[in-house]
Amino acid sequence: MTARPLDLLHLGDPRRIGAYLLETDDGLALFDCGPASCVPVLREELRGRGVELGDVRHLLLSHIHLDHAGAAGVLVREHPRLTLHVSEVGLPHLVDPARLETSARRLYGDAFDELWGELAPVPAENIRAVGDTVVGLACFPTTGHASHHVSYLHEDGTLYAGDAAGVRIEPGRFVYPPTPPPEIDLEAWERTLDELGRREARRLALIHFGVFEDVEQHLERLRKTMHEWGERVAHGMDEATFVAAARADVAAAEPGEVEAYDRAAPYWHCYRGLERYWRKRAEAAAAGSAGQSSTA
Repeated sequence: MTARPLDLLHLGDPRRIGAYLLETDDGLALFDCGPASCVPVLREELRGRGVELGDVRHLLLSHIHLDHAGAAGVLVREHPRLTLHVSEVGLPHLVDPARLETSARRLYGDAFDELWGELAPVPAENIRAVGDTVVGLACFPTTGHASHHVSYLHEDGTLYAGDAAGVRIEPGRFVYPPTPPPEIDLEAWERTLDELGRREARRLALIHFGVFEDVEQHLERLRKTMHEWGERVAHGMDEATFVAAARADVAAAEPGEVEAYDRAAPYWHCYRGLERYWRKRAEAAAAGSAGQSSTA
């Protein structure tokens, strides 16, 4: 089964959020599922491939952010035999998504319901914490975007990377890191990029959006953009200036695709996650210095 994204047409937009249907050692699986607002489209996309949602046995989640996993509870309610696989850290937030919803509503405000739809709990008996292998796929931590992020490597060489390998809208070449608050960790992401390179995948399957086979070059471009955007914020660039600069970066590489990239991972999200990252580091460093002074 060739890796091709199921386009979930989030808010009617193509190439914004995808999911993947794949074969495993224990039947059909979905890699990520999108938000509940996209379930009708997911159902139709699967039917276009001759598959009903009830035929899917496993849901492999990269992480619990709503654009990747928001529909999980709704899907299990409709198909109680569906088994979800997620990191041990993310698991409790699927069972009780109240904190996740509160945080998301704080960020998205009145747009939450249109964007994401219902956030339903998942019964604990339907969830498995991932190990090194999940239904025949290698599974490993890929933190940086989120502390609970994992990726899956299929035996055919396809790396189902979630957000760990960045945002790239096919057929484009530009790659950038989605860095929304609150868990961005650039140092951890650097280590993840090293690990992704060591895995020597043949292709990257991205949720935002498409499948790419120039793996080494892709990861190099992602690392470069992550450094550049991170440094802009570290040196005091404000949100409006950052967004304008990010849009200019995309426009220079992919004329005509600036809005498509923004819809997939908004530039203002990227700024706010990076700003929080650097601010928290500065606060921690200040607290450490104060502590040393008090014991001197």
